[in-house]
Amino acid sequence: MTNPVVGVLALQGDVREHLIALAAADAVARPVRRPEELAEVDALVIPGGESTTMSKLAVLFGMLEPLRERVKAGMPVYGTCAGMIMLADKLLDGRDDQETLGGIDMIVRRNAFGRQNESFEAKIDFAGIEGGPVEGVFIRAPWVESVGAAAEVLATYDGHTVAVRQGNVLATSFHPELTGDDRVHAYFVDMVRAGL
Repeated sequence: MTNPVVGVLALQGDVREHLIALAAADAVARPVRRPEELAEVDALVIPGGESTTMSKLAVLFGMLEPLRERVKAGMPVYGTCAGMIMLADKLLDGRDDQETLGGIDMIVRRNAFGRQNESFEAKIDFAGIEGGPVEGVFIRAPWVESVGAAAEVLATYDGHTVAVRQGNVLATSFHPELTGDDRVHAYFVDMVRAGL
């Protein structure tokens, strides 16, 4: 069994927690800040954080176009919270200058579940993951307003789409890396292995 090399975009956000969860899912996990580091990984996780700051830093570090190219070329990518926003083809409530990578035919609403003080945890039934619901941590979380025909809804909460997959690209509104339950990361690592 191959242990894929999975990078975590380390411009801003909860990088360390993703590195730990990926290692627990038998991936070789490493931070990625520069285009040459991106070229060395089989797949990438885009962590939660602040999506507008992340998009500005991606431009500043010369990462935006290399990221777009790798996503378009089929590299497996998993985005949590701000990472989901980065992977959306369209945003609602985004800043006018906010850049996304695209990758999933979906419209995402930023901060849809409320402000920081309205953060919460919830049990989420996630299609394709066995062993019962996963614990989702929602922090200023987005939700998916709509998906195109190529995107598959994997989970909903309170009537809103919170997990989506399109081909090699996976996105969740919530942060599984903050729970100690590594099943979503294992699901993603299995996606990566299937493509190697």
